[in-house]
Amino acid sequence: MIIPKSITFRLTLFFSTASTIVLLLIGLLVDTLVEAHFEHMDQNELAGKLKLIRHAVENVSSDADITALPAKLNDALVGHNDLFVAIINKSHQLIFTTADTNFTTAVLKRIEENTTSKHSDLKVWRHDKKIYRGKISYAKSHIPEQPNLLVLLAIDIEHHQEFMVEFHRNLWIAIAACIGLTILLGWTAARRGLAPVRDMARVTRGVSASHLAARIPRGSVPPELIGLATEFNEMLDRLESSFRRLSEFSSNLAHELRTPISNLMTQTQVILSKQRKREDYREILYSALEEYERLARMISDMLLLAKADNGQIMPDIELVDLAKEVSELFAYYEAVADEKEIKLVLEGHASVRGNKLMLRRALSNLLSNGIRHAYRASEVYVTIESNPAASKETILVIQNSGEKISGEHLPLLFDRFYRVDPSRQKSSDGAGLGLAITKSILEAHQGKIKVSSDDKSTRFQVTLVSASHAD
Repeated sequence: MIIPKSITFRLTLFFSTASTIVLLLIGLLVDTLVEAHFEHMDQNELAGKLKLIRHAVENVSSDADITALPAKLNDALVGHNDLFVAIINKSHQLIFTTADTNFTTAVLKRIEENTTSKHSDLKVWRHDKKIYRGKISYAKSHIPEQPNLLVLLAIDIEHHQEFMVEFHRNLWIAIAACIGLTILLGWTAARRGLAPVRDMARVTRGVSASHLAARIPRGSVPPELIGLATEFNEMLDRLESSFRRLSEFSSNLAHELRTPISNLMTQTQVILSKQRKREDYREILYSALEEYERLARMISDMLLLAKADNGQIMPDIELVDLAKEVSELFAYYEAVADEKEIKLVLEGHASVRGNKLMLRRALSNLLSNGIRHAYRASEVYVTIESNPAASKETILVIQNSGEKISGEHLPLLFDRFYRVDPSRQKSSDGAGLGLAITKSILEAHQGKIKVSSDDKSTRFQVTLVSASHAD
C-alpha cells in the first residue's frame, strides 16, 4: 500500500529540486566563465609575446642576426619564468628556446602527430608533471632561405589549475550548503504557507454537535483559500442551523406527544380510582378517542414529512385545476367561514401538474390558516395568475386581514412545531405541522412559498410550475 505524501513534503521536494537544478546550472556557468576567463588571459598574454617575437624576428636579415637573436629574446623575456618560447627554422633546427630540449622535442612530436589541428588554436601540453597552454605560429624574417620561422609559445598554467581545483572544491561545497539551506527554507516556507490549512483542520477537530459556533476568520486566510474557508463556514452555519432545528424539533415533538399521553394517563387513573357509572366510562372513552385521533394525525403528519425529506410523497402525477380545487375547499370550509362571518373570494384560474391530493392538502392548510387568523366579518382572498416576469410560473396568493406577524417570526413559520404564540394554549391550532407540510409538498412540486405581513393583512404567495412547462 502506497502511503500518500504530505503536502509539506511535496512542496519541499518540488522547491528543493527546482532550487538544486538552478544552483547546479549556476555552478556550471560560473565554472565555465572562470575557466574561459583564464583562457582569455593566457591567450592575450601569448598574443602579446608573439607580437614581441615577431617584431624581433622581422629585424633578422643575416646569419649574424640569427646568432644574436637568442640574447635579444632572453633580454626581452626576463621575468617571465612561466613562459615557454621556442623558435625553429625550416630544417627543424632549434634557434631559440626557454626550456629544456626534451620539452621542445616532445611538443614538436605532438605537433607532427596532430596534423589536423590549426596553428591558431590554443593547445594544452603536459610535460614533466607540468601543464602548459600554448599555440603555434610563424614569424617572418628577411633571410631568403628562412622566410618563416616556426614559433612555439606556451604558458605554465599549473597555478591556474591549482586555483581551479580549490575554486571547484569551494564552489561545490557552497552549492551543497545552499541546496541544504533551500531544503530547510522550503520546508519552513511550506509549513508556514500551510498554516491556514492547519488552522482549518484545528477548527474542524473542534466541531461537534455541542460545539458548532467555531468559524474560520477570513482575515487570516490567504486569497487562495478564501473560497474554501467561506464554503466551510457556510457549511458550519447550515449544520448549526440544522442541529438547532433538530434540537427544537425533538423538544417540540416530546412536548406535543407528552400532552395527549398525559391526558390519557390522567383520565385512565381517574376512571380507575373508583367504581363509575356506564355513562362515565363512555365519556372517558370518547375523550380518549379524541386524544388518540390527535396522536394519529400527528404521527401521520410526521410520516408525511419524513417521506417529503426523501422525495417519496408524489407517487401519482396528473393535471390539477387550481381554481377547481380552491372552490371545493371553499365549500368544505364554508361552515367555519360563516361562523366568523368571513367571505371567501376566488379570482383567476390556472392548471399545474402534480399530485392532486398533496396539492389539495397544501392549499387546505393555507386556507384553514387564513380563516383561523382572519378578523371576524372580513374577507379571505385567493388569487391565481401567471407570473408576468416568468411565463412558466403560476402564482397563487392567499390573503387574509388579521393581526400583523412580527418580522422575526416570518422566516420560522414553516419550521416544524413552530408557533407564533408559544403558550400552546389553543388546542384548535393543531400540532404546528401544517405550514411545514405545505412547504414540503410545494418543494416536492418544484415550487416555493413565501409569506409577508403588515398592519392590514397577511399574505402567503405560492409559486408553482405551469402545466405547459412541468417535467
